[in-house]
Amino acid sequence: MKIALLTPGGVDRSGTERVIPHLLWQIERLARGGDEVHVFAFNQEPLPGHWPLLGATVHNAGRKPQLLTLLRLLFAEHRRGSFDILHAFWAMPSGFAGAIATHLLRVPLLLTLPGGDLANHPSIGYGGAIRLRSRLKIRFAAASAAAVTAPSPAMCDQASAAGIPAACIPHGVALDRWPQRAPTRRDPRAPLKLLHIGSLNLVKDQATMLRAVARLRDQGQPFELDVIGEDTLGGAVQRYASELGLADHVRFHGFMPHAGLRPWIECADMLLVSSIHEGGPLVVLEAAIAGVPTIGTSVGHIADFAPDAAIGVPVGDSDAMADAIHRLATDEEERLRLAHAAQRRAIGKDADVTSRRFRRLYAALAARRHAGIPARGADAAILSQTRGGANV
Repeated sequence: MKIALLTPGGVDRSGTERVIPHLLWQIERLARGGDEVHVFAFNQEPLPGHWPLLGATVHNAGRKPQLLTLLRLLFAEHRRGSFDILHAFWAMPSGFAGAIATHLLRVPLLLTLPGGDLANHPSIGYGGAIRLRSRLKIRFAAASAAAVTAPSPAMCDQASAAGIPAACIPHGVALDRWPQRAPTRRDPRAPLKLLHIGSLNLVKDQATMLRAVARLRDQGQPFELDVIGEDTLGGAVQRYASELGLADHVRFHGFMPHAGLRPWIECADMLLVSSIHEGGPLVVLEAAIAGVPTIGTSVGHIADFAPDAAIGVPVGDSDAMADAIHRLATDEEERLRLAHAAQRRAIGKDADVTSRRFRRLYAALAARRHAGIPARGADAAILSQTRGGANV
C-alpha cells in the first residue's frame, strides 16, 4: 500500500531530536513491511523540504502557509502515484488537513486522537475543545474520517462522550529498540528513587507532584526525585520546589533525547505522573517494559492500568499521591507485583502489535474504496479490524 501519514511534527531528519518515538516505530515497521510510506509534517523545519527517514520519505511544509503547503505537497505526491490511505495523527492540524484531502482525493482517512484534541481545560489554556473554531475543525475531521482510533480506553471514552466513536489501538513500545527488563528488588536501606519524565508545563502539573513529595519528606521517608523534561515555564517549577524546601531532594535535568532516558528509568523505583490530561503517556509503557511501576493521576494508561497494574489518584490530589508513594515504599512485594503486571500488559501490546492492527485497518478501508464504498463513515465491520486492542 501507499500510505500518507499526517503529523504536526516529530519526524526530525536526525531521528533523535524533536521526534515522537511511537510515530518513528510505526513508520519503521510499515516501511519494513513493504509499504510505501510518506510522512507530511507541518513545521518540522522552518522551510519546506524532503528527507528520508527509516525507509519513509518526509515532506515538510515549513512555516506559513502551512496548511496550503502541506496540501500542495500531498496532492503532488498523490499525482505521482495514488495513496491508498491517509492517516492523520491529532485532529488539529493534521486531521483537518486530512479531512480536506479525503474529500478532494476520495482516499479514505483514518484519524488518530493521541492527545489533547478533545480536552477542555480553560484555566490553563489547554485543549482543542476550548475554542469554537477548533471544535468545529475537530468535528469536521472526525466526520470526514472513515474510522477514528485512540491509544487508550480512557481516550476512547472521552471521544465517545464527545459523540465520536473510536476504536482503541495502543501505541506500543518497540521491544527491539526498548527491550524488556525484569523488575528488580530495591535496597530498603537506600533512599527511594522517584522519576518524572515530561515537559515542565501546566498540563503536566508538576506542582501537584512536588506537593506530594514535600508531604513524603514531612513523613520522614528518604527519597530522591529526578525530573527530566524541557522547561516551558521559565523556571517556575524549580522555584516552587525551592519554596517547598525540596532543593536537597529534587534534581532538574532539563531536556534529554529519548535514547538517554533508559538508564534513568532503570535506576528508578517508581515513575510519577501528575498530569491533568494524557492520551498515553508512552513513558508509562516504557517504564513498565523496563520493570518500573507507575503512580500517577488517573489519566490515559494509568486510568486503564489501575488498580491492578498501576496506582491511580485523582487529578490534583497531592495527598493521595503522597500516600500511594509511601505505601509502595513500605510494601516491596506490592511494588514488584505492580511492576510485573504492568510489564505483562505493555509487552502484550508492543509496537509490532500496533503496526499489525493499523495495517489491518488500512487494508479494510482501502478495500472499501476499491469496492466503490464511500470513504467516510466506518461501520462496526470496519472497526472490528482493531479487535484485541480494546483493553490496554
